[in-house]
Amino acid sequence: MQYSRVLGTGSYLPSRVMTNADLESIVDTSASWILERTGIEKRHLVGDTETCCDLAEAAARNALDAAGIAATELDLILVATTTPDQFFPSTACLLQQRLDVHGCAAFDLQAVCAGFVYALDVADKFIRTGAAKHVLVVGAETISRVLDWTDRTTCVLFGDGAGAVVLGAADEPGIISSHLHADGAYKELLQIPGGHGNGRPEAAFMEMKGNEVFRIAVTTLGRIVEETLEANGLTRDDIDWLIPHQANIRIIQATARKLDLPLERVIITVAEHGNTSSASIPLAFDQAVRDGRIQRGQTVLMEAFGGGFTWGSVLLRY
Repeated sequence: MQYSRVLGTGSYLPSRVMTNADLESIVDTSASWILERTGIEKRHLVGDTETCCDLAEAAARNALDAAGIAATELDLILVATTTPDQFFPSTACLLQQRLDVHGCAAFDLQAVCAGFVYALDVADKFIRTGAAKHVLVVGAETISRVLDWTDRTTCVLFGDGAGAVVLGAADEPGIISSHLHADGAYKELLQIPGGHGNGRPEAAFMEMKGNEVFRIAVTTLGRIVEETLEANGLTRDDIDWLIPHQANIRIIQATARKLDLPLERVIITVAEHGNTSSASIPLAFDQAVRDGRIQRGQTVLMEAFGGGFTWGSVLLRY
C-alpha cells in the first residue's frame, strides 16, 4: 500500500509588524490586556500591494526547496485559505501559474482555521489512492483585510502569513490518520456574514462571540485529540509534539491541561504570529522543524478548530 509523508516544510511572514502597543493607538485596548487575554505580543500584516498568493508562493518555494522537489514534479496543488485574492480563479491556480506548472490539478479548500488539516487529509487520500505522487499543501491568509479595525474583540487576535508542506508517496506511513468534523449549527458564533451570493457584499468583516467560541473550542479540541489517540491505540506519551491551531494561548493551555500534556511538548507561536487561521499550523510546523525541535521519526499531532464550526486533527510521523 502507498502512504504519504512530509518531504519538506516552508513558511513566510509579511515584513510589516504590528505590536500590541501599535494597536493601542487605533482601538480601545491596552497592550497588557491583549497579552494577558490572548498571549499575543505582535502579528505580521500584509502591505498594501501584497496578496495572498504572494504569501503562498514564498512559503511554497521554501517547502519545495526543503523537499528537493521541482515544482514541475507536482501532481496536485492545494491552497487552504479564507481570504483568496479573487472569487476565481482559485488562489491555487494563481499559485500554479507563479510556479510555472501546467496541467496538474489545483484548487482551494475553505474550512477557515481548520483548513490546513482538511487539506492535508485530502492530499493524503490523493497519494494513498495513487492519484498523485507529489502534493503541495499551502495554508495562506490575509485575514487583516477582513477585520473591522474598530472591533477590539477581533482585530487584536489575527495576523497574516503562509505555511506549506510538500507530501510525497512512501512505503510506510507518514500521515497515520486524519479526523475531520463540522457542525454548521454554530455558524453565527464566528462568521463573516456578507457575500455576493446572499446579497450582502458590504458585510464582509469578521464577527465573533468570543466567550462561546472559547468554551466550545476547548472542549472540542480535547475531544478530537482523544479521538485520534483512541483510533490509533496510542496514549499521550506516544506523542512527541502537539501542534495546535494558534488562536489564543488560553485555549492552547486549557487543551494541554485537559490532556495532561506539558507545554514543553506543545509548539506555540501565537505570541509572534497571532491567529493566522489556516496558516497557523504549517507556520508553527515549519518553525519547529527548522529550529530542530521536531526531528525525523518523531510523532506529531496537529489539531485545529475554526468557523463553521470546523475541526479536525492529523497524526503523522515526521
